[in-house]
Amino acid sequence: MDVEIRNQLKPGARVKVTQQIAARDYTLTSEVRGTITAYEQKPTGSWFAHSKDDRLWLDRLTLRKDDGEITTLNLDAASRVEVETPAGSAPDRAEAKSE
Repeated sequence: MDVEIRNQLKPGARVKVTQQIAARDYTLTSEVRGTITAYEQKPTGSWFAHSKDDRLWLDRLTLRKDDGEITTLNLDAASRVEVETPAGSAPDRAEAKSE
């Protein structure tokens, strides 16, 4: 992932994430939109990864979707993240509804 995009992944930013799973003769594509609640690198439970601290570290992005669902995405090379609204640049939808 581009460093410029990674630096924008802060709580409150609205993003669109497109992920792909490649199969032999087709590709499954999934698109998720939401507001970032957390972005971090966390280790997997993989004992055979032989990486930092003998764990495979993954970028994990936690989003709150418009319907309130919380979802955690594991980002990989096939993941594309687009920042639609940077953190702090627009009021939260819940705040806008209450005004």
